Amino acid sequence: MTVAGFIPIDNIMEKKARPVSRPPDQAHAHDIREELFELEAKGELIVHRVPEPYVEVETKFGRKKKIPIEHTWHHKSCGQCGHIPGYTASIFWLHRQFGLDYTDPSDQTSCTGWNYYASGTSNSVAQMAVMGRNFAAAYQEGYYPLIHCGTSFGHYKEVREQLVHHADLRAQTRRVLEKLGKPLVVPEEIVHYSEWVHVMRHRIAERQVVDMSNLTACVHPACHYHKIVVEDAIYDPEIYGGQRTATVTGLLQALGMNVADYSTWFDCCGFGFRHVLVQRDFTRSFAVLRKIEVMKNEIDPDITVTHDTGCVTTLDKSQFAAKAHERNVGVPVLSDAQVAALAMGAHPFRVVQLHWHSTDWRPLMEKLGIDWERYWEEFQEDLEAIKRGETIMTWDKADPVAIAA
Repeated sequence: MTVAGFIPIDNIMEKKARPVSRPPDQAHAHDIREELFELEAKGELIVHRVPEPYVEVETKFGRKKKIPIEHTWHHKSCGQCGHIPGYTASIFWLHRQFGLDYTDPSDQTSCTGWNYYASGTSNSVAQMAVMGRNFAAAYQEGYYPLIHCGTSFGHYKEVREQLVHHADLRAQTRRVLEKLGKPLVVPEEIVHYSEWVHVMRHRIAERQVVDMSNLTACVHPACHYHKIVVEDAIYDPEIYGGQRTATVTGLLQALGMNVADYSTWFDCCGFGFRHVLVQRDFTRSFAVLRKIEVMKNEIDPDITVTHDTGCVTTLDKSQFAAKAHERNVGVPVLSDAQVAALAMGAHPFRVVQLHWHSTDWRPLMEKLGIDWERYWEEFQEDLEAIKRGETIMTWDKADPVAIAA
């Protein structure tokens, strides 16, 4: 399908081997790590190095970014844990399937994204102190931060820029952290979980037990991933010809899906933080009219896949209200981690937790040949066992038996 102003998918596939031109004089092409290392040499902060093993990937203007494979400290998302628990569970499940060392910290706080975007009550030092406290906790525990939420990812990158360029803010932040008994620590790289999924995509595909080649997917790129501090997002010459962020799309292509283009690919999902609090009608209408209905009218995909808490929530939950007004909706929305887990045979309710999603996912399961009714009966039995005080020990197992012959 050809959409005005967009690269058709067929052309992208033809041009994927062509090297991408990176303008050398871009103002945003600087490597902030150099400044971090200089500040560390002056004793102003500690730079938390990316641990081995790691994979280097190319960012928007050609910088090589390190993505750790394991020894990760998982900075969870309040929205995922509260609204989409299968999102977080899938990320952890994937790590366990590959036998990777990670930790789920009990001393993590929110990134304060809600405070930052949705109110006027905070200040720069408070933001930096919260970031510093979380990153110091990871450093002291000996694990590297992996950020689950796109907003936390974008927020921390903005705060890191302020911290590097303003000595007075660094000094004030250090004083706050000293009262907490913690050093000022800044990671060498701010790493989003979807970047980890991206570099693991071929290993995930090697373990794939569910055929997804008959699915057509639309990708929604999270604004807080690729539009905030834009030079830090992954771009791959083999995906979209290097002209769009590669995360999510790279995974779906590795799993054999047809990734289809649509005309509002670059648009926000409508969440907007403040919008969802004070203008929810705007959020819902934007998500439906600018995103879901466009996908339905132009592509009619089997699934929409994204990589941020607010995006999954908004694109999924907004369809319920729109359906009541007979809008053209009905596209299940999952995160890339949930799709990866399903591909590897994760339980759709124990792990992926589809029952937390509003838009009907049953047609998707049936098209994948997954006997969701059998899984649902198993899940109900689990719940009854838990009520009896029993411990369920089977949730980590992939279950290819459920795949239809």
